Amino acid sequence: MSKSMERLVVAGAVGVFIGGAFLGVNLAFSEPESVAEEPACEVREIAPGEVLSSNLVMVDVYNASKRAGLANRVKINLERRGFLGGVTKNNPGKLSPKNVAVLSADPQDPRAKLVAAQFKGKVQRIKPDFVVDNDISVLVGPDYSGFRDARTKLRTDTAVTVCVPAITLP
Repeated sequence: MSKSMERLVVAGAVGVFIGGAFLGVNLAFSEPESVAEEPACEVREIAPGEVLSSNLVMVDVYNASKRAGLANRVKINLERRGFLGGVTKNNPGKLSPKNVAVLSADPQDPRAKLVAAQFKGKVQRIKPDFVVDNDISVLVGPDYSGFRDARTKLRTDTAVTVCVPAITLP
């Protein structure tokens, strides 16, 4: 290869290196592109007399027992029945049910009734004593007795507003 060709190749390589370094620094310190905010959920109104199905109910599960992983197992079983799984945590409040308590601002809420129908044994429907992430929460106690065969749809007697998570596909 001739001397002029070598100099041309080296000059081209240096140019590519300098251009790449400049572009890399600009990308590293540039502001991110803004993304339009999308709603977290789609609000739906279920009128009295309409059917409320489990796939419209988001449920958080809290463990009030000393059995590790119990809340997670309960949430998985609720998801198998079509419910939308929320958070899974240990009990942050003072309530301590023996079996299961369904927590709701209104214990007569049709969503609370539908969730309560899923469990064996005595199920309390009560107001929470801590701030909950979703409208319906389940508190699983030390004498948890499992699930029973139950319907996953309920005809509502009052109007219910549900928030179904919005999923946008690219």
